Formats: sequence, structure tokens, C-alpha cells
Amino acid sequence: MTEGHTITIEQGEQHVRVVHGDQVLAETDRPLVLRETGCPVRYYIPPEDVRLDLLTPSDSHSYCPFKGTASYWSLPDAPDLVWSYPQPKDDVVRIKDHLCFYEAEVSPAETA
Repeated sequence: MTEGHTITIEQGEQHVRVVHGDQVLAETDRPLVLRETGCPVRYYIPPEDVRLDLLTPSDSHSYCPFKGTASYWSLPDAPDLVWSYPQPKDDVVRIKDHLCFYEAEVSPAETA
């Protein structure tokens, strides 16, 4: 990481639900919570909790100097809605193959 730029990843217990139109695309109680300097909090969802059957791989890629190269997936009416890092940099290896959505509904973690 460069000076002044930090990324933290922790195991979340929030209920995260991703809905597009009337379709639930993902729902989990075990997101990885990624906090990055200058960016909104992002929730990375395990692939088992994502409706991958509804998503189509995109040809789009983007590069982050801190996380690596992202791959994207689309819906017919929402291009590049979802991304993941199939080969993330060592500092963020925990997010490997988890999927992140631009818009997600997050319920606070339940406390015992």
C-alpha cells in the first residue's frame, strides 16, 4: 500500500441483499467488508450466495493498483453491474472470487 492509502478486510455478519428490478441477485450473512481510503464500504459476497445463473461474463476489465485486475458480469439491462478479482494482489487475497455489486441493501449485524 502507498502511504496514506489503506485497505482493510474483515468478516462481516451483516445481512447483505442485492436486488435488481424484482430479482434477488445475491443474499448472504457472511460478506467480506472491504474499507478502502477514499472509497465507499464495499461488500464482497461469496460466489455460493450469488445467482451466477442470472449473470453474463463481460469483456470488461479494470485495474486497481491496490487490488489487481477486476473481471465484470452483466445483466441484460445492467452492463458491468458486478465485479470480482480472480487473482487479487497478496494484500487482499481474501476477496479472491468473491463478487461485489455497485448497489447492495445492507441490514445491520444482529447482536446477541
